[in-house]
Amino acid sequence: MVDVHTHLVPKGWPDLAAACGGSGWPWLRIDSERAAMIMVGETEFRPVGAQCWDADTRLAEMAADGVDVQVVSPTPVFFSYDRPADQAAKVARIFNDLTLEVTAAGGDRLLPFCQVPLQDPDAACAELDRCLAAGHLGVEIGNHVGDRDLDDAGIVTFLTHCAEVGAPVFVHPWDMAGGPRLDRWMARWLTGMPAETHLSVLAMILGGVFDRVPETLRICFAHGGGSFPFWLGRADNAWHRRGDLVRGDSAAPPSSYVDRFSVDSVVFAPPALRLLVDTMGADRVLLGSDYPYPLGERPVGRVVHEADFLTDAQRNLLLGGNALRFLGQMSPGRQ
Repeated sequence: MVDVHTHLVPKGWPDLAAACGGSGWPWLRIDSERAAMIMVGETEFRPVGAQCWDADTRLAEMAADGVDVQVVSPTPVFFSYDRPADQAAKVARIFNDLTLEVTAAGGDRLLPFCQVPLQDPDAACAELDRCLAAGHLGVEIGNHVGDRDLDDAGIVTFLTHCAEVGAPVFVHPWDMAGGPRLDRWMARWLTGMPAETHLSVLAMILGGVFDRVPETLRICFAHGGGSFPFWLGRADNAWHRRGDLVRGDSAAPPSSYVDRFSVDSVVFAPPALRLLVDTMGADRVLLGSDYPYPLGERPVGRVVHEADFLTDAQRNLLLGGNALRFLGQMSPGRQ
């Protein structure tokens, strides 16, 4: 099994204010040998454990779940898109180098993805190139930079560069809207993340990105593509019936583009996975878990294994074949 959606947090990093400038950076409060708290200023952001930084712990849990390979991406709190580009470039370099240190202990079973200063396309391309040369296999990006979605000209420049150099792109929602209605029950994660991902898939379609970037772009959206697969019919209906407002720069209805991107399988229930496979096709759904965070799937691949509607061939694609193609380790053609 190949899990394309996992994260890491290094066990400590330099003082980012001193290394990058600015203030209010994340830092790690070490609570014990195996437990820590990501802090943002003086606010507790997220508790983390040794799975985030210790390769042996990670490999043991992979073995327990039958996972052969993990794609290991940054935790989005470190993206720093809201900061000056030079600061974001410095912090990206720091965390990308630390990621290589963590994943090196796992050999070829832990595949590192980097982060980039996405607010500056030239700096983002340069950091991606540096990271690919250093051993990263691809890049994780957030689904927006402030009010700029994935159809922003600068972001399209970066995505085009990814296509040209053959770097797979994993898109993760981040920086969800808050407010009294969303600040209880983890509602920003339960409703905001699916909505953010849905919006950014639409931005790539209706913003004409898929009509402009090379078809060699390999891009995967986290969390099953958010709410997009469930509402694809609504988007098509609006494209046909209110084209004056909806079509934007897209040359065809939204459903025409589902073969241009992939989604992961983190939807937690067989009926949801059936909708995902029916909508996207069995060759566009990649195994993901959101490991090691508590809203992820454990054991990894449980829903794919439980899905009795999948053929053996389809299940094999979801569990690993599609991920290998996404990573560029098989022919990029559809299977």
